[in-house]
Amino acid sequence: MKFIYIFLVITLFTFQGCTTKEASPNSNHQPNKTDPLTTAPLTTATSDEPMKDDQAEEFEEEFSEQETSTASDPLSGYNRVMTSFNDTFILYALNPVSKVYAAVIPQPLRLGLSNAVDNLRFPIRFANNLLQGKFQNSSDELERFIINSTVGLGGLIDVATDYMTTPIPAHDEDFGQTLGHYGIGSGFHVVLPFIGPSNIRDIVGLTADAYLSPIVHVNGLDHYKIPQNLNQSVGIYSVHTINKTSLHLGEYENLREDAIDLYPFFRDTYEQKRNSDITE
Repeated sequence: MKFIYIFLVITLFTFQGCTTKEASPNSNHQPNKTDPLTTAPLTTATSDEPMKDDQAEEFEEEFSEQETSTASDPLSGYNRVMTSFNDTFILYALNPVSKVYAAVIPQPLRLGLSNAVDNLRFPIRFANNLLQGKFQNSSDELERFIINSTVGLGGLIDVATDYMTTPIPAHDEDFGQTLGHYGIGSGFHVVLPFIGPSNIRDIVGLTADAYLSPIVHVNGLDHYKIPQNLNQSVGIYSVHTINKTSLHLGEYENLREDAIDLYPFFRDTYEQKRNSDITE
């Protein structure tokens, strides 16, 4: 039971990152081309219509493939109920508390705390970039960690991004993405209580990442971990979740406004974003 609790806490942290970022669905915009052979108006009109039909068919086929890719949903009944529960929790508990928190804690302090937690997650990004053979990304992550941990006062200031002549980019990778990189399918979709959208592959990945994270307590790894028990882990992630939400107030409400049906909207947005993260 404790083991399950650990990765639920980790997922809470990760899910906040997902839900506070607006989805960026792919758009297949193509530049208009000028064909010198179609200068006659009649010729231009008659040659353009079949092209639009072909593009529409391609779009419908692509959209159909995306729908098929997210069709593995044997827990849809449970997932719908849990999505409504999480939505109520966010709107009537997490967001109000985060607004009060934002009114009390100055923004520079909240940004510093967010940077420090992100810096502590370095082992997850470093190891998973290595596992995927992205050696330059691993080198960037190591360089970012050294600079931010020293010059950046323990990670409170993101010097590598904000104060370098040539910023060193972050490369956010986790074990779920590593599994996807090697062709492991996502499995069926699961909505976790208080946490949000996930799938079987990502739950396995989060469990593995918990062993690498310094801020998740795991029995037998006490010397490597900051929290010395499960309650301290819960406390750290609760504060971090409220802090991170306070930096993105209103974004969840804006995102859900686009949904006709909340559950499939969040499910498809999550799965498409994870697929996009894996192919990057």
